[in-house]
Amino acid sequence: MGKSTEYYRNNAAARKKKAATDKKVNSRPEQVKKRVESNAARRKAKAAGKNIKGKDYDHAVGKFVKTKTNRGRAGEGGRKKKR
Repeated sequence: MGKSTEYYRNNAAARKKKAATDKKVNSRPEQVKKRVESNAARRKAKAAGKNIKGKDYDHAVGKFVKTKTNRGRAGEGGRKKKR
Protein backbone atom coordinates (compact mmCIF):
# COMPACT_ATOMS: atom_id res chain seq x y z
CA MET A 1 0.00 0.00 0.00
CA GLY A 2 1.27 3.45 -0.88
CA LYS A 3 1.96 6.23 1.59
CA SER A 4 -0.86 8.43 0.32
CA THR A 5 -3.35 5.53 0.41
CA GLU A 6 -2.49 4.86 4.02
CA TYR A 7 -2.74 8.56 4.88
CA TYR A 8 -6.21 8.97 3.37
CA ARG A 9 -7.43 5.76 5.04
CA ASN A 10 -6.41 7.12 8.42
CA ASN A 11 -7.64 10.72 7.92
CA ALA A 12 -11.34 10.92 7.11
CA ALA A 13 -11.43 14.74 6.88
CA ALA A 14 -8.53 14.81 4.41
CA ARG A 15 -10.12 12.00 2.40
CA LYS A 16 -13.38 13.95 2.16
CA LYS A 17 -11.53 17.12 1.08
CA LYS A 18 -9.57 15.18 -1.56
CA ALA A 19 -12.77 13.59 -2.89
CA ALA A 20 -14.31 17.06 -3.31
CA THR A 21 -11.21 18.33 -5.13
CA ASP A 22 -11.10 15.24 -7.37
CA LYS A 23 -14.77 15.72 -8.22
CA LYS A 24 -14.11 19.32 -9.34
CA VAL A 25 -11.09 18.33 -11.43
CA ASN A 26 -12.82 15.36 -13.08
CA SER A 27 -15.88 17.41 -14.03
CA ARG A 28 -13.87 20.00 -15.97
CA PRO A 29 -14.85 20.02 -19.66
CA GLU A 30 -11.28 19.25 -20.81
CA GLN A 31 -11.08 16.27 -18.43
CA VAL A 32 -14.45 14.94 -19.60
CA LYS A 33 -13.32 15.31 -23.22
CA LYS A 34 -10.11 13.35 -22.50
CA ARG A 35 -12.06 10.61 -20.73
CA VAL A 36 -14.55 10.31 -23.61
CA GLU A 37 -11.71 10.20 -26.14
CA SER A 38 -9.83 7.59 -24.13
CA ASN A 39 -12.88 5.35 -23.70
CA ALA A 40 -13.69 5.56 -27.43
CA ALA A 41 -10.10 4.67 -28.38
CA ARG A 42 -10.18 1.76 -25.93
CA ARG A 43 -13.43 0.37 -27.36
CA LYS A 44 -12.08 0.73 -30.91
CA ALA A 45 -8.80 -1.03 -30.05
CA LYS A 46 -10.61 -3.91 -28.32
CA ALA A 47 -12.95 -4.30 -31.31
CA ALA A 48 -9.90 -4.47 -33.57
CA GLY A 49 -8.52 -7.27 -31.39
CA LYS A 50 -5.50 -5.35 -30.08
CA ASN A 51 -3.98 -6.29 -26.73
CA ILE A 52 -4.14 -3.10 -24.65
CA LYS A 53 -3.94 -4.69 -21.22
CA GLY A 54 -1.77 -2.59 -18.90
CA LYS A 55 -1.74 0.35 -21.30
CA ASP A 56 -3.19 3.87 -21.23
CA TYR A 57 -4.27 6.01 -24.14
CA ASP A 58 -1.76 8.84 -24.49
CA HIS A 59 -3.59 11.95 -25.71
CA ALA A 60 -0.42 13.75 -26.83
CA VAL A 61 0.98 10.85 -28.85
CA GLY A 62 -2.43 9.56 -29.92
CA LYS A 63 -1.81 5.88 -29.19
CA PHE A 64 -1.60 3.37 -26.36
CA VAL A 65 1.55 3.35 -24.25
CA LYS A 66 2.54 1.53 -21.07
CA THR A 67 0.84 2.93 -17.98
CA LYS A 68 4.25 3.31 -16.33
CA THR A 69 5.49 5.47 -19.22
CA ASN A 70 2.34 7.57 -19.51
CA ARG A 71 1.96 8.39 -15.81
CA GLY A 72 5.65 8.68 -15.00
CA ARG A 73 6.46 11.68 -17.15
CA ALA A 74 7.49 14.97 -15.58
CA GLY A 75 5.45 18.18 -15.81
CA GLU A 76 1.75 18.99 -15.80
CA GLY A 77 -0.28 16.44 -17.69
CA GLY A 78 2.81 14.29 -18.06
CA ARG A 79 4.82 16.63 -20.26
CA LYS A 80 7.00 19.69 -19.97
CA LYS A 81 5.68 22.71 -21.84
CA LYS A 82 7.59 24.15 -24.78
CA ARG A 83 9.19 27.53 -24.21
